[in-house]
Amino acid sequence: MGNIKHLVAAILVGVSLISCTAHKQEDCSQTHPIIPTPQEISYGNALLEFKVVSIVANEFEPEGELLKGFFQKEGVEIGENGLAIELVKKSSENDSSDEGYTLDITDKIVVTANTSKGIYYGIQSLKQLTRITENGVSVPTVAINDWPAFKVRGFMHDTGRNFQSIEQLKEQIEVLAQYKYNVFHWHLTDNPGWRLESKLYPELQSEDATSRHKGYYYTQEEFKDLVAFCKERYITVIPELDIPGHTEAFRAALNIKSMKEPRVLPILKDLFSEMIDLVPHEDMPYVHIGTDEVRNKEEYVSNEFILELMNHIKSKNKELIVWREGILIPEDTNSINQLWAQHEPREGHRFIDSRANYINHLDPFAGMARLFFQQPCRQSEGDELALGGVLCAWPDNNVKMGRDILRQNPIYPSIVFYADAIWKGRDKDYKEYWAKLPSQNTPEFEAFEQFEQKALTHKALYFKEKEFPYVKQSAISWNLIGPFNHGGNVEKIFPVEDEIRASYSIKNEEYEWSENHVGGTIHLKHFFGFESITAEKEGTYYAYTNIYSPDDRIQDFWMGFQGWSRSSRRGGATASQGEWHFTKPKIWVNDTEISPPTWQQPGLDEDDMEIPFLDEDYFYRTPTKVALKKGWNKVLLKIPQGGKSWKWMFTCVPVNTDGVNVSTVFDLKFNPNIKNNTNE
Repeated sequence: MGNIKHLVAAILVGVSLISCTAHKQEDCSQTHPIIPTPQEISYGNALLEFKVVSIVANEFEPEGELLKGFFQKEGVEIGENGLAIELVKKSSENDSSDEGYTLDITDKIVVTANTSKGIYYGIQSLKQLTRITENGVSVPTVAINDWPAFKVRGFMHDTGRNFQSIEQLKEQIEVLAQYKYNVFHWHLTDNPGWRLESKLYPELQSEDATSRHKGYYYTQEEFKDLVAFCKERYITVIPELDIPGHTEAFRAALNIKSMKEPRVLPILKDLFSEMIDLVPHEDMPYVHIGTDEVRNKEEYVSNEFILELMNHIKSKNKELIVWREGILIPEDTNSINQLWAQHEPREGHRFIDSRANYINHLDPFAGMARLFFQQPCRQSEGDELALGGVLCAWPDNNVKMGRDILRQNPIYPSIVFYADAIWKGRDKDYKEYWAKLPSQNTPEFEAFEQFEQKALTHKALYFKEKEFPYVKQSAISWNLIGPFNHGGNVEKIFPVEDEIRASYSIKNEEYEWSENHVGGTIHLKHFFGFESITAEKEGTYYAYTNIYSPDDRIQDFWMGFQGWSRSSRRGGATASQGEWHFTKPKIWVNDTEISPPTWQQPGLDEDDMEIPFLDEDYFYRTPTKVALKKGWNKVLLKIPQGGKSWKWMFTCVPVNTDGVNVSTVFDLKFNPNIKNNTNE
């Protein structure tokens, strides 16, 4: 890799080959991580620095132009005497995936693949390896052999409920492409609005039919433009017109009282045909018809209705996708089932997995652990039935501004963490870690910690101007004690509040601290029943740790005791002024109680879907300021649970802020040992 002939040749064309250590770099695998993790990768111990590249694209001219544009943007010249980069087509024999590629960086760069898709993904990996230096740009020497574990690697947005601009969608699609996703599932219709323009039935875009974001929809030209934009990035658009449920806007627009009316089926056939005919078949081979959550009498239709619509879409040469759970049609033998909640695949049907990965239910910390440890399709790789997975964003509540979807849901961190699972695959479904991190010093914890560092490196490189609510959580640890029986009184005080001791005896029951629970957010009992800390339904827990600060300071913290799901305010009303939550949690730092925020919308009813979230979650409100002293600082949290509360959890994480994003505070150390608060 670094023999003298190659080194001399490199110098002759203005390329420097420098060892990572000589370049004052750490291990290149740490400083130049690729996400998703390649199936096979071996880093060398050197960096290539260059200012000029010579690109030979061979049969891959569009990808060559893409690569040329990337390097020019980075300040690299294109010239015959530059570093040689070659895109090479290899034989497809014995290759299981048309998306696989190899990337070899020695004294030159060679990307090899069967198809332009494979070349494209190889280029994405090369781009992630590239760094700007004082002398141009650099890449590490490396050998990669890579392919996806699953055929379908997707992301879904519900724009029926909450409209997003084409520009905002394109921004996210660029990120999807960077992380080797190949499907954008576009949920275009829902109760608040029918978002795809129809020239046959223009009433669908009327303000009378639209209950949110009136006047906002996608023109047919915008639809075609986005499909083409995705195609250039090897992403397939799966459009969804969700019927017969979720059709309030449809029915209001056309004055339809019941989906059983004889005129409904012909109208739906027209609408699906109109959409299908907008783009060539090869650009949009799939159509999704929903069929989920048909729960109101005006939405009920016969099986014959659904079957006839299915056959109509199939007659247009389209693969058909339906939700499961959805309307089950016995005669339907070949639809693709998209799984949600915990619904199992229908026997013999191909399926796409969207179970337990709804971003609107994920907090930025425990949610990322779930996406990392969750095994797509509950198997290590795809097959003829298990096609892959689609990560879904369903912010059901009304959104004040389009950008709030990205601010109030951890969209970008979820894309990064899920990318690894859906491309690399997982050998096991670690369901025991869906709601909590593994114990420290276990192989599973180390794997998460290593990937977390990759994600944080990518955050610093690629998400400086984008919402990425995640900081390092693997160094945050807590001791927990409880649950104490509060007898229905969430304000009941227990001896922990008076003195921190190793154990407590209350009414002949002994309580001891359980040690080293790791994470930024701790779910004491998970709201979906995933394995967590306790099986009890209510009680009072206390969490304890010590934070070492090298100086006296006022430190920003993300603090909270309730993670709203951006999908109604289920679990009771929002907090009243002067409290963190109606279960009366508290937090003390050095025995001083920390005041809750001044809420913008205190006491909102749980069923109010039309009032947007503003500051209900810690990661999109102004951080809480906490005075830390030099040395060890004692931190104690009280976390009661009872009444209608849906979530039993807490978050307490120091952060640095820059106005757009937050970053990890590296000079603070956590240690939950109850003796540490007396140490210097």
